[in-house]
Amino acid sequence: MSALVPHHSATLFIAAIVSSCLALDARAQDSSPWQRDSHSAVRLLAGSRSGPVLLGGIAFQLQPGWKTYWRTPGDSGVPPRFDFSKSENVEAVTVLWPAPTKFDDGAGGHSLGYHDSVVLPLRIVSKSADKPMILRADISYAVCEKICIPVEAKAELAFTSVASTEDTALSAALDTVPKPANVGDPNPLTIRDVKRDGKKDVIVDVAAPEGRGVHLYVEGPTPDWALPIPTMRDSGTPGITRFAFELDGVPPGVKPDGAALKLTLVSPDKAYEFNVNLP
Repeated sequence: MSALVPHHSATLFIAAIVSSCLALDARAQDSSPWQRDSHSAVRLLAGSRSGPVLLGGIAFQLQPGWKTYWRTPGDSGVPPRFDFSKSENVEAVTVLWPAPTKFDDGAGGHSLGYHDSVVLPLRIVSKSADKPMILRADISYAVCEKICIPVEAKAELAFTSVASTEDTALSAALDTVPKPANVGDPNPLTIRDVKRDGKKDVIVDVAAPEGRGVHLYVEGPTPDWALPIPTMRDSGTPGITRFAFELDGVPPGVKPDGAALKLTLVSPDKAYEFNVNLP
């Protein structure tokens, strides 16, 4: 038995299907297909196309119990590496890093990175704002549970949308990137002082409302520096959380005095990044 559908209803039904297909097509254009391996997946995200500086992203999905690494992996691990040199109409790409999580590395130390899912925002400068732009990425990273597995992936995505379906996700990812700050800023969470204690110890005093769930990470001026993760010490002052680290992992022959350090201060709801010169 067949049913007759009124012409007006049929037209609306077809229009709804076409609209849905167009929406799905638009979403597909704003993200590349997932590149999957046994324990993770990665893809590119494109923000709105407006002006010469664009926002994009690299999205990772990780299976439960698996992790990947921050730009500085901590006591062990492999930081992700990205090559955008095969892109078209791209002048420069800057990877922005959300605040990491500290986790046991399985060897008595700690590593820094991400679990479940993360989006690394990309600040992309096009060569010409009025010409087509295609971002191509060769992506190298590691995923770890009890052992670490290297992953190689390639992804490609054209930036075409005036209003991208990924803008909300990219904006949320950008909010997780530590904000620039200066020592002594009048924020509830801030670094109050950085000083030396003898030749090898560095002391960092942090103002933190509760002092709980606050972490500090330190990076040297070049990737061959491998400074340890700072540990907490008793400051003896209410409202001040003290961190300390030794000047281990300094490249051979390099004098650390005056070196440019990057300090990342992370709490459960805020994160800041400080550029300081070692006293």
